[in-house]
Amino acid sequence: MSGKKKSPRRSDCPIANALDVLGDRWSLLIVRDLVFRGFREFGQFLGAGEGISTNILTERLERLQCAGIVARFDHATDGKKYVYLLAEKGIDLIPLLIELVLWGAKYTPDHAAPAAVLREMQSHPEKMAGRLRTALLRELEAARR
Repeated sequence: MSGKKKSPRRSDCPIANALDVLGDRWSLLIVRDLVFRGFREFGQFLGAGEGISTNILTERLERLQCAGIVARFDHATDGKKYVYLLAEKGIDLIPLLIELVLWGAKYTPDHAAPAAVLREMQSHPEKMAGRLRTALLRELEAARR
């Protein structure tokens, strides 16, 4: 026996590990909506037009919370609701999301990305990522107070 602990992951590959957390049909779309659409409440995700069911959304939000990607806070005015924000680990996904948008727009001629936003992503991806990161970190810090 080697004494080496067995990893609960299926692989030591960083891409495989990222896919274990984000590789399902819905998780990256939830993160996308948190970053680019400003969604914060359960009902906003349900109404996004993607067709996610209530039980799947609940499960994905819980999984993203357990993975440290999303943080859940009590709603400020409605005690029956929660607010979902990206945690630091989720905020670190912003450059990846920008690259996915650029890749998707390049190979999907009938995409829905607004032209002005796409031009900014193409011209200044780091600047856009930095601006989004700063705004989301401020929001997260305010929610933690």
